[in-house]
Amino acid sequence: MSSAPSVSARRVSALELAAVFVGGLIGTSLRLLIDLALAHDLDEFALSTLLVNTLGAFALGLLVAALWPRVPGWMRAGLGPGILGSFTTFSALAVSVVALTQAGDLVGAVLSVVLSIGLGMLAAWAGLTLGARLGVAGDGGREAPEPKGVDR
Repeated sequence: MSSAPSVSARRVSALELAAVFVGGLIGTSLRLLIDLALAHDLDEFALSTLLVNTLGAFALGLLVAALWPRVPGWMRAGLGPGILGSFTTFSALAVSVVALTQAGDLVGAVLSVVLSIGLGMLAAWAGLTLGARLGVAGDGGREAPEPKGVDR
């Protein structure tokens, strides 16, 4: 027998699915606007991808620390997998790195990976840190109560 913890399936509500759908429309639209504003050729450094992934990591850290304990499940689904899941993308980073490599820009490819991971981790840490401070400050200095297993 395996000693690994089991993951139980949970039913997803129609409200959660709708929130992810609407959030996906919002996140994808925001992503497109940034891609258009910071347009680049496929074999050029993708500043737009670096920017959205870094912003997304910060925003997710901030939301998880400041809001997750206080908001209903449908809102977490809409904000996390919905908006931020469609706003950020690993596949765009992967395509950019491969295209840079194929174009002979190995330095740009390595820089894309290193900056994306490094800035993403730093942004997530900053978001979690700020979110924790805002979350506590928003409660008058009290910690937010843990959810009681009921998904609001």
